[in-house]
Amino acid sequence: MAGDPYKELGVSRGASAEEIKKAFRKLAKQLHPDQNRDNPAAAERFKRVTAAFDILGDEEKRKRFDRGEIDADGREQFRGFSGGGAGPGGFGRGGGGQRAPFDDIDLDEVFSMFGGGARGPGRGFGMGRGQDVRATLEITLEESIAGATRRIQFSDGRTLDVVIPKGAGEGQVIRLRGQGAPGRGGGEAGDALIELRLAPHALYTPDGADLLMDLPISVPDAVLGGKAPVRTPDGTVNLTIPKGSNSGQVMRLKGRGGYANGRRGDLKVRLLVTLPESPDEALVKFAEDWRAKRPYQPGR
Repeated sequence: MAGDPYKELGVSRGASAEEIKKAFRKLAKQLHPDQNRDNPAAAERFKRVTAAFDILGDEEKRKRFDRGEIDADGREQFRGFSGGGAGPGGFGRGGGGQRAPFDDIDLDEVFSMFGGGARGPGRGFGMGRGQDVRATLEITLEESIAGATRRIQFSDGRTLDVVIPKGAGEGQVIRLRGQGAPGRGGGEAGDALIELRLAPHALYTPDGADLLMDLPISVPDAVLGGKAPVRTPDGTVNLTIPKGSNSGQVMRLKGRGGYANGRRGDLKVRLLVTLPESPDEALVKFAEDWRAKRPYQPGR
């Protein structure tokens, strides 16, 4: 027969629902059999603590226990014909059928960290699917475009190889079946959900599926046109610079960008006309003659 549930949880009879829940969570983590494999006393105490919470964690059962209508094992204590009418076995919630005020306690959070299983020997809660576990994985732009395999480590020490599919985008979630928390009572394990985050890149700025980059070009190439090497995520290509190009002009390389929603974008190349650090005399003379022949006029 179970002892006084209040004493088992170490709370007073006037304890609030939150205090009872807090006490149970603390004891359950300390006493769970997976944490005390060679300690039968801890396993037995775990059973009693779980039984105590079954009573005190249910508002109606707690009231009936306090009134002496059920004992610490939840068995009906018949008192003539004035019983509470919990039904055969004394495990009902009473006539109102209302849920306890903290039925939403996340017991999986308490038990899944110890490898799953039911809440305690002899107090099975049936078979249940394990919780999903979530993690964030930062990948490079190149990995998102070409695909890759990355190894990650979870907080429980497990490592998993995650295959990054070609064309993976920011915020995409990869589901690894059966790699989450173990199920209860032999139930199915949960999944591991890996959310991908794109690491900042030194050269490219994402713009949806497109990528934006700056390309410095010389004055002669800007005036006369020419070819300039451009580093793309797929390798270096030569970009044709039109004659008379200006700073800020954007050239587009089709299909050389990143990915978003399964679609590959373009690489947008913004031209920046640059001067040499020390302009030679010929360039200075050209600028002086240009200024003399075409004086600056505001608004034109």
